[in-house]
Amino acid sequence: MLVAGAGLLGTGDAGDGESGWTRSPDLFAYLLVVVAAVAALAVRRMPAVTLAGCGTAVGTYLAAGYPVGPILVAVPVAAAGVAVAWPANRSVPANVVLGLAMYVAGGLRFGLPFSAGTWPLLVLLAVALPAAIGVGVRTRRDALAEVHAANVLRVVADERMRMAHELHDAVGHGLAVIAMQAGVALHVLDRDPVRARASLEAIRATSRESLDGMRAELHLLSNDDDGPRRPAVTLAEAPVLLDRIRSGGLAIVADVWVGELPREVDVAAYRILQEALTNVLRHAGAGTARVRVAREGADVVVEVRDDGRAAGAVVEGSGLAGMRTRAARVGGTVEAGPRPGGGFAVTARLPLDKGLPLEKPLVQPLERP
Repeated sequence: MLVAGAGLLGTGDAGDGESGWTRSPDLFAYLLVVVAAVAALAVRRMPAVTLAGCGTAVGTYLAAGYPVGPILVAVPVAAAGVAVAWPANRSVPANVVLGLAMYVAGGLRFGLPFSAGTWPLLVLLAVALPAAIGVGVRTRRDALAEVHAANVLRVVADERMRMAHELHDAVGHGLAVIAMQAGVALHVLDRDPVRARASLEAIRATSRESLDGMRAELHLLSNDDDGPRRPAVTLAEAPVLLDRIRSGGLAIVADVWVGELPREVDVAAYRILQEALTNVLRHAGAGTARVRVAREGADVVVEVRDDGRAAGAVVEGSGLAGMRTRAARVGGTVEAGPRPGGGFAVTARLPLDKGLPLEKPLVQPLERP
């Protein structure tokens, strides 16, 4: 619109006060203005059309001997448009060709040696400066696009990692409990059918819960939409978790005192507690585990200690890595390692917002360690 408006309104008076032109603006001159204006309108979608149309129209206008006029505005429009639309390795040669074409057309127009006068400087300003600005705009746009793409990939990777942790926690814990309950059932099958039946019922309930969790996460992995998601478990489910593990024969001394928690911290605390107890079942060979969840200053502390086997260096498996990742997501930390007196300990510290009270225990403390 700028090229059309300025060209149609200003071309007729372009020769006033100017010397050296040999042809007054006529119908053909205005036709060239219209061609340049239409070509300039296509700068976003068809920059090649803009480059060819504007360059041809302006070059013809100058070579025909018309007075220098507003049609020259089309040149920087084409130079900048091509630089924005194309990568530098393509736009720079194109703008060099455009500049040379204007340089030659101006030389024919003014009848001067190509190295004389101010025309080379005008061509440089009309082509090189807009092209440099366009390259800068494209570079910034490409950089922002790369940052956005990197952020998208990071979000997708984080979400898939979260799903993997959910699957590991749900399925790994379920399998550990099932293996423990199956061992109990086999041990008491002949002597205590009632207890064997209870263990089998626990296996059924645990397997159903683990399968539901796995189906929910696999549904999310196999679908791009944001479908319904199973509510995340929190410390409110701690009594069920502890009773399930106790039913298999592991003695648990629980001291869990927490009030209202931020949801992210609540979920992280439960999952860390679940994974720590799962590791006791799978690796420790322990008879007793002591669980403590309490507020210490501005943190919620989740601690699980057992009296099982804990020798040598700590092997950072997916369980410990998952606990550390969950804690890090809410700004917390996890420490894990053998205890000086034997056994193993996991301690997680999760920061809280100030002013969250500890009102009542979710699990009545059986014994304070």
